[in-house]
Amino acid sequence: MPICNPSSSSSSSSSSSTKSWIIHGLAVGAAAAVAIGAHAYFNYRRSGKFRSRVIGIIPARFASSRFEGKPLVHILGKPMIQRTWERAKMATSLDHVVVATDDDKIAECCRGFGADVVMTSESCRNGTERCNEALQKLGKEYDVVVNIQGDEPLIEPEIIDGIVKSLQASPDAVFSTAVTSLKYEDALDPNRVKCVVDNHGYAIYFSRGLIPFNKSGTVNPRFPYLLHLGIQSYDSKFLKIYPELPPTPLQLEEDLEQLKVLENGYKMKVIKVDHEAHGVDVPEDVAKIEQYMRERNLH
Repeated sequence: MPICNPSSSSSSSSSSSTKSWIIHGLAVGAAAAVAIGAHAYFNYRRSGKFRSRVIGIIPARFASSRFEGKPLVHILGKPMIQRTWERAKMATSLDHVVVATDDDKIAECCRGFGADVVMTSESCRNGTERCNEALQKLGKEYDVVVNIQGDEPLIEPEIIDGIVKSLQASPDAVFSTAVTSLKYEDALDPNRVKCVVDNHGYAIYFSRGLIPFNKSGTVNPRFPYLLHLGIQSYDSKFLKIYPELPPTPLQLEEDLEQLKVLENGYKMKVIKVDHEAHGVDVPEDVAKIEQYMRERNLH
C-alpha cells in the first residue's frame, strides 16, 4: 500500500454537470418563532451574522481497525486525504479548512501539500470529538463546524455548502448531515449506514442494518432507502457539549456517533442529495473508486 508522496498538481475539476441537491424543510417559519421568537429571528437572519462563521475540519487517524493508514493510501497517485482536502477547499461556505490528526505521518503528508494541520490527542473516540479538540486548539470563534470525512475523496463541494445552509436555516437543530439513495446491492452491508427521516427533514434514526425493515424480511427494490454520507456539521456551541454527554445504549450498540445526538433529544437536520457514494471503508474499496474515476476521467 503506497503512502504519502503528495502530488503538486491541482485538484480535478468537478464534473461538468453539477450534482443536484435537495434541501428538505428549509422553510423555518413556526419552528424559528418557537426557538428564538419570530421578530428576533428575522432580524438576526437579516444581520448576516446567524451561524455565519464556518470552518471545515477533516479528522484523520492512522490506526483504523478496518483499514490502517487509510488517509495516506493513494487514489490514482494522490493520498486520499489530499483529494478530500482539495474537494473541501472548493466549498464556498467554508472560511477555513484544516486537518485534525493524532499521527505525525499524516501531519507531515498534509503539510507537504499545503494543508493546515492541528495535532489532536489519541484519546478522541470519534471524529466529532477530534473536531471539538481541534476547534479549541485553533482558538478562533466559529459558529458552524463541518466534519468532512477523510475517506470521501469525491465529496461534492455543493454537498458541503448544502449541509451548512440547512443548519443555518434551522435554528432548532444543532446538527446537519446528508443522505443519498441507497443502492440495492448495498442494502445489507453494515459498512453502509442507513437513515430514516421525518416529513420535515429531521433524522429519526441511523442504523448499520436495513431500515425500515419490512415484515417479509427481504429488501424491497421499490422502497427509497437512504444511505448516510459521512459529512456532517454542528453548531459550535453544541460541539463543546457533545464530548461531555455520556455514551448512550443505541450509540454503543450500532457504533454510530449520530445516535448519541438523537438519544439526548437534540434535533438533526438532513438533506437529500444526488451523489454517487464512493467512500473508502475497506482496502477493497480503493480499486472500486479508482475504476469509477478512470471511467469518468476524474484524474
